[in-house]
Amino acid sequence: MSKEKKQTFLGATATLGLAVIVVKIIGALYKIPLNNILGDEGVTYFNASYKIYSFLLSLSTAGLPVALSKLVAESRALGKYNQSRKLLRLALILFTAIGAVGTAVMFFFTADLAALMNNSLAYAPIKALSFSVVCVCMMSAFRGYTQGSENMVPSAISQVIEAVFKLVVGLALAWYLVDAGFGLDIGAAGAIMGVTISTVLALGYMIVSHLRHRGDTPASTDVPQRYRTLLKRLLAIGIPITIGASGMSLITLIDQSLIMGRLQDVLGLTERAAAALNGQYEFSMTLFNLPSSFIPPITMSLVPAVSAALTRRDHRRVGKLVNTSLRLTTLLAFPAGVGLSVLAGPILILLYPAQYDAAVAATYHLQILGLASVFVCIMLLTNAILQAHGRAKVPIITMLIGGAVKVAANFILVGNPDINIKGAPIGTLLCYALICLLNLICINRVLVSRPSYGQLFLKPLLATAGMAVVAKVSYDLLSAPLGNSLATLGAIALAAVVYVVLVMLLRIITREDLEMLPKGEKLAKFLHVR
Repeated sequence: MSKEKKQTFLGATATLGLAVIVVKIIGALYKIPLNNILGDEGVTYFNASYKIYSFLLSLSTAGLPVALSKLVAESRALGKYNQSRKLLRLALILFTAIGAVGTAVMFFFTADLAALMNNSLAYAPIKALSFSVVCVCMMSAFRGYTQGSENMVPSAISQVIEAVFKLVVGLALAWYLVDAGFGLDIGAAGAIMGVTISTVLALGYMIVSHLRHRGDTPASTDVPQRYRTLLKRLLAIGIPITIGASGMSLITLIDQSLIMGRLQDVLGLTERAAAALNGQYEFSMTLFNLPSSFIPPITMSLVPAVSAALTRRDHRRVGKLVNTSLRLTTLLAFPAGVGLSVLAGPILILLYPAQYDAAVAATYHLQILGLASVFVCIMLLTNAILQAHGRAKVPIITMLIGGAVKVAANFILVGNPDINIKGAPIGTLLCYALICLLNLICINRVLVSRPSYGQLFLKPLLATAGMAVVAKVSYDLLSAPLGNSLATLGAIALAAVVYVVLVMLLRIITREDLEMLPKGEKLAKFLHVR
């Protein structure tokens, strides 16, 4: 019997999902106080550096780890364990080289990158973040390998390590530097330094974990393919995915630079004034990104699982995986996004009491971005489904179409003095809604066993509508006697209970879904799910 640890698709998703919940709780403890410390102006400096970092990371880690996990899963499905080990060695060399280039770009061309963002005060945060690129690239090789081996535990633990030390170090440095009067840009750099230190420690854990468990992989007599052949296969899968992901990051970079430029050039604002106005939009982005952060556990589990099933030509299994992943995504995305939209103002005021004016100004943005986050979640999942089926070029095309719409909309709307920064979330909503629609159409043509979108989306939408009504009405009733904080928490709690009840009454979760979880049969009996 093999000593290696494997997990079911939903078991793997649950492992990463639990890690995401922990990471998000820690992240909230980091980002919410940080935004209160830095304010709308400082948040713009922080996010400018982080978006450059995200773009460089997407170039180096968006596609190649997915390709690695896919190839490792395929090799192991065929019993080619020597080849899976060789893939890891190749990935480490390749990922480290790419990461070193990204680090060098951020470190040696810091001023140029800040100028491209129309934000010279982002200089210090960009410099502080530079070393993280190579560390995350190396860590991605180990994560791709373990995920391809259907063992999500190391990835989950490394994510928690990152979150904990980012919180402890970054928040402490940001508070100290701002309190000492060093300026908001230096405070943002201190917060970013916590990110750099956390990635170094998480990488250290992944290395130690790999060395400890090297012997767990079964012995094999297979003769792996040559490095050149494996490299070609890795790049053939990874490059289209990378282009798609980095293209979206590039569009986001262009978008922020465009917004800052239009606010300064058309409205005549100073750099600091433009940063403060843009910060109102950025304040809502933290919450906008929250629902989609729960989707990677599904996609990271889905790609190797679908790849292995396709290798065995098990199309029934593929259909089941796709339907389950779509159902899970809608169950998470619909209530989270709509809930953020309905309770946008109360949630922002609850989270950012030290920045009340910025929170009130950000309410409009979050009302629109909450709805946009639903489409982001579905886009991420549909991208993964297409990639697992070897259609990696499709997300690139749909991303380019959506990105072009986003840039055009923001150029026109933000440049209108009567709309200005309020045009930014509209462009974002149009972009992701269009990408999501195009992806769903393509999936319907690719899959042998086509999903029924009506069945998958209608019931969760009904449950979400009921939840939204309860959230709005309960807040309105509770806000006067209890105040904003207690009324917001009470409305969220009541809405969550109603949503769970409606999910059970509408029988959205199937017995097959639960049986894919560890001990799912017992859970299905307990919940009386047929």
